[in-house]
Amino acid sequence: MLLAAAPVITLPVMRLIRDSMLYEAKSPLPVAEVFLSGLLQRLPGQEDIEPDLVQYDFVPKVRDVLLEVLPAVDTIEVINSVSAAVEKRWNQFSNQSFRAFLMNPNLEAPEGLAGLAGLRSFAQITSQVLRRLGGEYATFAEQLEGSTKVNSIPLDGLQLPPLSTFEFDVATITIDTEINLQPFKFEVATIELKQTDWLRIKTELIIKRRQQQARSFIEDLRNGVLLEMVAIPEGSFVMGSPEDEHQRSSTESPQHTVTLKSFFLGKYPVTQAQWKAVASLPQINRKLNPDPSGFKGENRPVERVSWYDAVEFCDRLSQKTGRHYRLPSEAEWEYACRAGTTTPFHFGETITPELANYDCNYAYRAGVKGVYRQETTPVGSFGVANAFGLYDMHGNVWEWCADQWHENYEGAPTDGSAWLDDNDNDNQRHLLRGGSWFNDPRGCRSACRLNFDAAVFRNYYFGFRVGCAAARTS
Repeated sequence: MLLAAAPVITLPVMRLIRDSMLYEAKSPLPVAEVFLSGLLQRLPGQEDIEPDLVQYDFVPKVRDVLLEVLPAVDTIEVINSVSAAVEKRWNQFSNQSFRAFLMNPNLEAPEGLAGLAGLRSFAQITSQVLRRLGGEYATFAEQLEGSTKVNSIPLDGLQLPPLSTFEFDVATITIDTEINLQPFKFEVATIELKQTDWLRIKTELIIKRRQQQARSFIEDLRNGVLLEMVAIPEGSFVMGSPEDEHQRSSTESPQHTVTLKSFFLGKYPVTQAQWKAVASLPQINRKLNPDPSGFKGENRPVERVSWYDAVEFCDRLSQKTGRHYRLPSEAEWEYACRAGTTTPFHFGETITPELANYDCNYAYRAGVKGVYRQETTPVGSFGVANAFGLYDMHGNVWEWCADQWHENYEGAPTDGSAWLDDNDNDNQRHLLRGGSWFNDPRGCRSACRLNFDAAVFRNYYFGFRVGCAAARTS
């Protein structure tokens, strides 16, 4: 059934769909069953083509019937997977944009792609599939359909001026969107509780440290200002807090399993130096104060920014780099913060002033008090990260997320996407996570949620870190 959404059908495409979407079916059997079903027919004129390059199509009306019952999310995933595979091969033979080729019927396919002779039908079939989904997909389908129609111009009696030759220069701009991931090492700290007297009344906190490694890429924001993005692996986790977690809130219920695809997240909250670099870029939707922070310092986190300010930052960064930067969803943030842990903090059952910046006039359960700093600290200054290689996930500044506020997790997405209300202009309250220098340990827990008006509030403890969808790597 998944094959019905494929714009082009070949043996490699069948294997691609099997391997990427039918996780428990790695044998050749599913592909063989497709051929034995009698639903496919070989396109004519391919007698001398290698087996892997032969193209097929469904017998009449079968594709329409299958698309009626195929979920929209599977339809889009198939189109994206097949399109990416075809585009990857296209890029081996041409500097021309594959999308431009599909949208312009006058462009020729490059040499070396004889096995993709049916690329024109790629646009036609894709438009047929997308039109069924409606909305923005239908709009794009109309653009594709327009590309397959060539208007003929009657030449009879048409008087043309004499043709002349001329010379011109061609400039080619190449944008490298490949992400080259590099390994980096970091120290992870966990807190263990040890009872030190025979009555088991006194408890000692033992901080254990270990070295780990993750991968990241670096975005150059110019003038020596860098932005490091850490690769977060795909996976599943239980979002929210258990009912017996100390000082929890009902807004953290019900616990539910979320499955996420891999993505990138900033190693640190956005710094004031990074903010200034991006704020100097051309405006997209709104002006940005180049120096909004109350606690000054190039390597301190930027604060006193609204949700809309953070979104504008992401939009400008996206335009500069060609990558889609955005605020993380609430689920992505908590998944990245926990990094495989289920305890209140990624450090363990408690938190200490030695590892994070928060109001340590208060202790969490068996934790200890300390000297309250009353201000932000430079990012990464405690020298410890979580198991994914992320710093300052507890305390320092609250971090804006993409989601609108909901009182609990009833009806929340389970795929890691941001929870947004369609056409709900009344809900202007958005999520913040992680706690800050201003908050006691309760507010710094992995599951704690805060909400404020997205446009109005620019507090001394509101910051953010950027996310980015995973892309091809080298």
